[in-house]
Amino acid sequence: MYPKTILYFLILLFVTGSLAQENPLKSKDVEAQKIWVDSIYNNMTLEEKIGQLFMVQVFSDKGVAHKNEILQLVKEQHIGGVIFSKGGPVRQAKLNNELQKASKIPLLVGMDAEWGLSMRLDSTYAFPWNMTLGAIKNDALIEQTGKHIGEHCKRLGVHFNFAPVVDINTNPINPIIGNRSFGEDRDRITRQSLAFMKGMQGAGVLANAKHFPGHGDTDSDSHKTLPTISFSAQRIDSVELYPYRELIKKGLSSVMVAHLNVPALESRAGYPSSISKHIVTNILKDSLCFEGLIFTDALNMKGASNFSTPGDIDLAAFLAGNDVLLISENVKLAVAKISQALNNGLFDEIRLEHSVKKILMAKYKLGLHSYQPVKIENLIKDLNRLEDDLLYEKLTENAITVVKNAQQILPIKQLETKKIAYVKMGNADGSYFLNQLKKYAKVDEVKADKLDELLNKLKNYNTVVVGLHKSSDNPWRSYKFSDRELVWLYEIARTNNVILNIFANPYSLLDLKTHENIESIVVSYQNGKVEQEKSAQLIFGAIDAKGTLPVSAGSYFNAGNGIQLKALNNLSYGLPESVGMNSQLLAKIDATAQRAVDQKMTPGIQLVIARKGKVFYNKTFGYHTYDKKRPVKDTDLFDIASITKIVATTPLIMELHEQGVINLDTKLQEILPEYKGSNKANITLKNMLSHFAQLKPWIPFYTATLDANKKPSSKYYRKIKDENFNVFVAPDLYMRSDYLDSINNTIKDSDLLGRLQYRYSDLPYFILKKYLEYHYNQSLAELVQNHFYQPLGANYTTYHPLEKFDLTEILPTEEDDYFRYQTVHGHVHDMAAAMQNGVGGHAGVFSNANDIAKIMQMFLQKGSYGDRQYFNEYTFEEFNKCHFCINNNRRGVGFDKPQLGDVGPTCGCLSMTSFGHSGFTGTYAWADPEEDIVYVFLANRTYPKATTNLLLKESIRTDIQQYIYDAIIKD
Repeated sequence: MYPKTILYFLILLFVTGSLAQENPLKSKDVEAQKIWVDSIYNNMTLEEKIGQLFMVQVFSDKGVAHKNEILQLVKEQHIGGVIFSKGGPVRQAKLNNELQKASKIPLLVGMDAEWGLSMRLDSTYAFPWNMTLGAIKNDALIEQTGKHIGEHCKRLGVHFNFAPVVDINTNPINPIIGNRSFGEDRDRITRQSLAFMKGMQGAGVLANAKHFPGHGDTDSDSHKTLPTISFSAQRIDSVELYPYRELIKKGLSSVMVAHLNVPALESRAGYPSSISKHIVTNILKDSLCFEGLIFTDALNMKGASNFSTPGDIDLAAFLAGNDVLLISENVKLAVAKISQALNNGLFDEIRLEHSVKKILMAKYKLGLHSYQPVKIENLIKDLNRLEDDLLYEKLTENAITVVKNAQQILPIKQLETKKIAYVKMGNADGSYFLNQLKKYAKVDEVKADKLDELLNKLKNYNTVVVGLHKSSDNPWRSYKFSDRELVWLYEIARTNNVILNIFANPYSLLDLKTHENIESIVVSYQNGKVEQEKSAQLIFGAIDAKGTLPVSAGSYFNAGNGIQLKALNNLSYGLPESVGMNSQLLAKIDATAQRAVDQKMTPGIQLVIARKGKVFYNKTFGYHTYDKKRPVKDTDLFDIASITKIVATTPLIMELHEQGVINLDTKLQEILPEYKGSNKANITLKNMLSHFAQLKPWIPFYTATLDANKKPSSKYYRKIKDENFNVFVAPDLYMRSDYLDSINNTIKDSDLLGRLQYRYSDLPYFILKKYLEYHYNQSLAELVQNHFYQPLGANYTTYHPLEKFDLTEILPTEEDDYFRYQTVHGHVHDMAAAMQNGVGGHAGVFSNANDIAKIMQMFLQKGSYGDRQYFNEYTFEEFNKCHFCINNNRRGVGFDKPQLGDVGPTCGCLSMTSFGHSGFTGTYAWADPEEDIVYVFLANRTYPKATTNLLLKESIRTDIQQYIYDAIIKD
C-alpha cells in the first residue's frame, strides 16, 4: 500500500475504531496463495507483468483470423485475461481451452452475463432482467438467481461475471441502464445486489459491481459519449456510493469504473471518471477501503476513446488506480506506453506489483493454479437445466405487480356473468397470454383496423383485457405505447371495464396521461412465455399477486407500490418439480401415449395431470383420425361418454342434496310419482347411484327402431324435421318425438335382476335426467351449463358442441354401420343419448382434458373452486363414500372407486379415497385426495370402429396412472 493509503487507514481506525474488510481476493489457503503468487510474479518479465493488466475482448463467432489475432496477443503480449462476447457456448469453450493452452499463465476469463450467459451467447439461459428482479420482495430468490448464473459461468470456464449492476436508476429516459438496474430505491437495490453477489460468489464466480460511481441518473450512453452526473458530492456519497460501500463490507471481489463526467468528484471538465485518480484511488480504494480488483469499463467506448488516443487512455487508467484495463483498442501500443512511463519514473514498480499481484491472487482464488480445461460433453444441457426453469417460474410469480385494482376487478370472478375480450397492443407476440386466458374462461380476441370498428365489436363484452406486448429481445428495446395505442386504450376504457397488462418496462406507465377509466393495471415486466402464462393465471386468481414496483412512474405509480392479492383455488400451471414430480420419470407417459397412437389403439389423445392444484402435464398425441391430417390440439373436444355421469348428472344431484331437497335415502317414487307401485318404487338414490339396485345394465333402445334390414325404420325416423319427428339423432335423422316417452316407460316397466349385487347400469341416469328436468323445468344441458360449467369457466364443456364449436375442433368417434349409418362426428356416440336429442344423463357431454381437470379439481377440493362453494365437504364425502364395500361393491354414489381386489378400474396404486370414472370412447378421469392428484385421459378409441378396446386390453390408461405415482418425488 501507499503512504497515503496507510495514513487513511490510521485516520479511519481512529474515527471508527475498525479496519477495512479482509481482502476479497484472498484464498482460504493464504500461505499457499502467497507462495504461488510470489513465485509467478518473480519469474515474469516486465512485459509479462504489464501484459497481465489487459483483458481483451474475444468473440467465438468470428472465425480463424480473429482467433489467430487473440492467440498472438496471448503469446506475444502476455495478456492476463479475456472477456468473451458474442458466440456460442461450445465454440467459446473450445476457443477458451485453446487460448488457455497457449498462455504461459492461466487467463482470467470474464463475461457480461448480467441476466445469464444469453446476454452474449446463443443456446444459453436467460434469467429475468434486474428490473424484473427488482419487483421481488424475497431476497432469497435473488440470491438463488446469482447462484444459478454463477454455476453457469463456472461450467463454461468463466471466472468473473461483470454483475451485478448496482446503478440506481432514477432517470426514466436512461438509454443504457434501465432494465439492467434493480430499480430506484437505494436500500432495496443494495439488499438485492448483496443477495445476487452472495449467490454468485458462493458458486465460485467473482462478482463485479458496476458502473462506479453510478450510471443510474444519466440520459446518454457512455458507449457513445461521455454522460454527465450533475449531483453534489454529498448526494453521490449518500445515494450512488451506498451500494458499493455495503457490498465492499460483505466481500465484493471487483468493481468496474464507468466513463462518466462527474464534476462534483473530478474538477477537470469532461474528465472521465475511469481515469480520475481522485475517483478511483481516493474514493474507491481509500475512502471506501476497497481491496478487490478494479476494472475499467471498456476502453473502446466513446466515453473514454473520444477523450484520449489508444495507449494514452490505458496509461491514464492505470495511473488513476485501475488494475485491469478492459478491451484496450491497441494492447501492443498500450504496453509500450506503460513500459515507457515506468522507465520515465511516472510510477514505480511497486505500483505495478500492486495490481499484478492482485490479479494473480484472483487467479489463485479461482483455482487457476491448478487449471483444468472446460469439458465439452453435455455443455449445452448443463447450461439449460430444469432447476433454472423452476427458478424462472418462481421469479416470475413473485415479480408480476398489480398497481391498480379499482372495484376489486382482479382476480376475475363470477365467470358466468363475464363476456371477456382480449385486445392486443404492442409489436410483439401475445399468443401465450391469450391461450392461457382461454384455459380459464371464454376469451375472444377482438381485432379491427379502425377504432370505430373495434369499439362496435367490444359492445358485446363487459370485460376487456388489453395486453401491451413489447419485445423482450434485449433490455434496451422500446417499451412505450404508440400515440395510436394510447388513443385506442382511452376509448376502450371509456366504455368497458379494462384490465391492462403491460409486458414491458414499468416506465411505460409514464405514457398513461390518465388511467381514471382503467380499472386494473398489471405490470409483468417482460414478454416471454412464462411471463404471459403466469400473468393470465394471476388475472384469474390461480396465483398470488406479490410484486411491487421497483421504480416510480409519475405521481400515482410509486416505487414500492404493489397490491397484494391472494389466489383463489383455481388450477394453476407449472413444471412437474414445482409440485414434487420427477420430469424424467414422466417420460414414460409420453412413450406409452405415443405407443397407443402408433399401434392404432386410438387416433388421438389429450392428457392433463395436476397435483396440489397445479397442472404440470398437458400434452396431446396423435391426430383426429388415422389419415393424420389434423393433429390433436389441447383445445379440441372429445365425446367423454360415461364421464358425463359425474360431470353432469351427479353434481346436480349433489347440489340438491346440499339444499336438502333430496338425500341419499330418498326413494324413486318420492322424486318421480309415476314410479309409485312399480317394482322400482322403493329404490333409493344411494342404491341406484351405487349400481346396487338390481337395475338392468343397459337396454338397447335403438334396436327396436330398426327395420328388417337393420336400418332406421320409417315408422320412427324421418330425414327432414317436422312437427312429429323433431328429435335430432344425427344429420338427416329425426326421431318421432313420442318415442322419448317409450324410452322412459321401458325403463320403468323393465324387470329387475334376479338378485341384489353390484351391476353397472346406465338406467339411473335416464331416470335422474327426467327428474332434474322436471324439478327445474329446464333441460339438463341448460342446467349443468348454468350451475357448473359457466361459473367454473369450463367453456369447452357442453352438450351439442356444434352449437359453439366448428366441426374441425371436435374428434370423430365412429363410422356407424349399425344404426345411424354415417360418421359420428360432433354428435354423441352413445345411441341412447343420441335418441334423447343428444342430451343423456349418462352420456352426451363433450369436453377437453383441461376442463375435465377443473371439474375433478372442484371435487378434489370438496365442492370448492374459484370464488364459490358448490357444495360442502359433508356432501362430497357422502357421495364419495363406498357405502356397499361390505357387499363387494366398490362404487361410491355416482363415482367409481378403486378395486377391492386385484382387478378394477385403476392401477391399484392409489388411495381408497380416490374417485373417478371412465367412458366407452376411451376416456378416463380420476382424482386422489391423499396425493392431491387429478388425472384426465381423453381419447377417441372408438374411431373408426368401437368393437375392439385395445386401450383397455393393453392397460394404457392405468399404466399411465402407475407412471404418475412412480414419478412422485419421495421426501
